[in-house]
Amino acid sequence: MTARKRPSSSKMGQYVLLLAATLLCTSPAAAWNAAGHRISALIAWQRLDPGSRAAITALLRQHPDFARWQARGKGAEPGLATFLEASTWPDDIRRDQRFYSAGNEEPTPTLPGFPDMERRLEWHYIDRPLDMLPTTRAPAGELDRRLNMLVSTLANQGVQPSERAYALPWLIHLVGDAHQPLHAASRHTADGESDNGGNALLITNPFNMRHPSMSLHRYWDDLPGPPWLRDDRLAGTVSALTERHPPTGGSSTPALWIEESWLIARRYAYPESEDKPPTISPSFHERSQEIANHRITQAGYRLAELLRALFRPAQSAGRKPAGAPGESLRPAMFHVKQQCPNANAEPWRASGRRAVQSVGGC
Repeated sequence: MTARKRPSSSKMGQYVLLLAATLLCTSPAAAWNAAGHRISALIAWQRLDPGSRAAITALLRQHPDFARWQARGKGAEPGLATFLEASTWPDDIRRDQRFYSAGNEEPTPTLPGFPDMERRLEWHYIDRPLDMLPTTRAPAGELDRRLNMLVSTLANQGVQPSERAYALPWLIHLVGDAHQPLHAASRHTADGESDNGGNALLITNPFNMRHPSMSLHRYWDDLPGPPWLRDDRLAGTVSALTERHPPTGGSSTPALWIEESWLIARRYAYPESEDKPPTISPSFHERSQEIANHRITQAGYRLAELLRALFRPAQSAGRKPAGAPGESLRPAMFHVKQQCPNANAEPWRASGRRAVQSVGGC
C-alpha cells in the first residue's frame, strides 16, 4: 500500500486560512438553494386540485410582497408564478435590507402587512447531534416546532388573513428544509461544539470547477441544480424527477420527515475522506445527488398532500373548514402520504415510521 503523502506546509497553510474564513463566515443554514425549493413547489402545484390552487393564490395575494413576486415571475401562470416565488421568499429576505437578523442587527421599521421584519433564521433548521455526548448541548433551531405552528395557523380560519398569508410562504419553504439532511443534524466535537449542519466543515468539491472549496452544507444545498433554474428547464427537471421517483402510498408527519433527514445525515451526509479538507469522491457525489433528487421530489409530494388537507374546498370534502368550531386544530391531524420505496431500493430511500426504526427499510 502506498503511503498517503502529508500535505505540504504551504497547502496546509492554505487549508487553515480557508477553514478560518469558513468558521468566521458560518451563518444559519440556508437549506436547498432556490432550484431545490422551486422544484418541490412545482411538484406540489402540479398535484393540487383547482380549488386548492385558487384558495392558495387568494391567500398569497394578501401577502405584502405579492406584487414583488408577480413582477419576478413573468411568463408563468399567475398563480403558479406567485407560488414558486413564495417558496424561496424565506431565503430571499436574507439579502433584503428591509429585514434584520435578531441578535446581529438593530430591528428595522415594521412595514404594513408584516408582523415584524425579523428574518427568523432559526426557523430553517434543528441542529440535532449525530451522536449524543456528555458535553452535547441542547439542539439549536426551531424547524420542528415552527412547522407545527405554521400548520396550526393555516388550519385556523379564525386567524387574521394577514397572519395566515405570512405563514403560507414559510410553510411551503420549511417543508423543503425539513427534507435537507443537514437541516436536521450536525456533528459535534468532544467538547460539545457543533459544525452547524456542516457549515463549519470545509470540503473540496472537484465537481464544481468554479467553487471547488466550499462548506459541506453548501455542497448539499447546491445538489438540486443551479439557483437560476426556471421556466422550461425547471419543468423539464420536475418531469424527469417525478418519473424517476413516483409517489407511493402510506402516511407520515413533519416530525418523521425531520427524523428521516437526521438518519440520512448520520449515515450518508459526511464524506469518508482522510484528506484535509475532505475531498468529495465520485461515489459519494453520485449517491448524494441521488439522495438530494429523491428528497426534493418527496418534499413536493408531501407539500401537495399537506396543502390539499389545509385548502381543499370544504364542501367537496364533506367536512367543516379547518379551524371551524368543533374542528380539531392539532397539527398531528395532518398526515401526508408517505413516499416509500420497494424493498430492494437503496437504504436512504426509507421514509416514515420504518425509517425511524431503520434507514435500511420502509
